[in-house]
Formats: sequence, C-alpha cells, structure tokens
Amino acid sequence: MNAEPLTAAQVDVFARCMAVGGVAVFPSDTVYGLACDPSQREAVIRLYALKRRALEAPSAVMFFSLELALEALPELGPKTRAALERLLPGPLTVLLSNPAGRYPLACGSEPVTLGLRVPELSPQLAALGEFKWPLLQSSANHAAEPPPTSIDELAPTIRTEVDLVLDAGALGGLSSSVLDLRQYELEGRWELLREGPVGSDQIAAMLSQNS
Repeated sequence: MNAEPLTAAQVDVFARCMAVGGVAVFPSDTVYGLACDPSQREAVIRLYALKRRALEAPSAVMFFSLELALEALPELGPKTRAALERLLPGPLTVLLSNPAGRYPLACGSEPVTLGLRVPELSPQLAALGEFKWPLLQSSANHAAEPPPTSIDELAPTIRTEVDLVLDAGALGGLSSSVLDLRQYELEGRWELLREGPVGSDQIAAMLSQNS
C-alpha cells in the first residue's frame, strides 16, 4: 500500500536538510534517490561514500521544475532548449554540453558534460514542486546493486546513515532512460545510452515536434 502523499511540511524539512549539508533519501518518478546540495563538497563526498561509488563517477543534477532548470543553464542553445521542453519533465536523464562548467561536483571526471533530471511529479509527489533549488542526485543503492523502489528495499547502511528519509510508498521501478543530447545543438544528433521508461521511438516522436 502506498504511503500518504508528501506534504509541504515534509518538503520544508527536506529543503532545510539540503541547506545545512545533509544527505537524504527521496522519491522520484522512477526509483528512490539520494540527494544533497551540489555545491557542498562534504555532502557530495558523504553521498558518494554511502553509495560506495568513486567521486570521479558522474551524477545528475535534478530540478523539480523545467523552468528553473532552463533559468540555471542560460548558455543552452535554442535547439537544445526546445528539445528539453519536449522531453521534460519525465523519467529521463539528459546529458548536455557544459561549456560553463556548472555543478562541477556532479560532473565527476567529465566537467564538460552535465546530466540533467526534471522528474514528472505525480499527485503523490506534487509537494516536491515547491522545492526551488538544484539537487545532486543518484539512485539510493550501493554501486552495482538494484535501485530501491520502496523504502523497505533500502540497504540498512543507507537507511540508517542518511539524515532524512522521505517515504512516498512504492514507485515505478525502472531507472531513468539516459539520453545524450551533447551533439544535438550543432548536428541534430542524439543517442539513447540507456533505455528505461522512455524508449527510442518515443524520444524520436517527441523530438520531431521541434522541426
């Protein structure tokens, strides 16, 4: 049975946790994730340690609003912006060129590439729409283990060591699709690197609306 929808009070606690350098488990439109402030190095180091993942590995930056994401990335070209408006929000991680070097702690060993997530918020998660800042996020599992679709599936070492757990019940169960748009602005090329909830045919149909 699903938990109750997230409340504004829970999201306020989540925001305060992020502001003070905490690490939290939170629900997305795909699986449960780990989150921290992407500008706070100690929080990022702690998140990666919880995942047992090397700092050189990239994570994604998540916004709960596409408008906020586009405002934060003013250097994006018009074709890329139009593509994102067709694709997001949704269960996609989009790889973008990062000439301004934004969110370097999320980019790992590839500062020229930024992973972007803007989840589609169901009624269960709608309160997250009030969160106005970017998150560094990665699935809430140890490296190479399955991502959790419910709080019961969290590894004990993650559940007990984070500062906050937001429970929204059972989630969709598939990690986000990963779409490479780094060559889209200049060459119109894209590549689906990992198929998840969104497949190639769907992406092609959405992007064709830009032409």
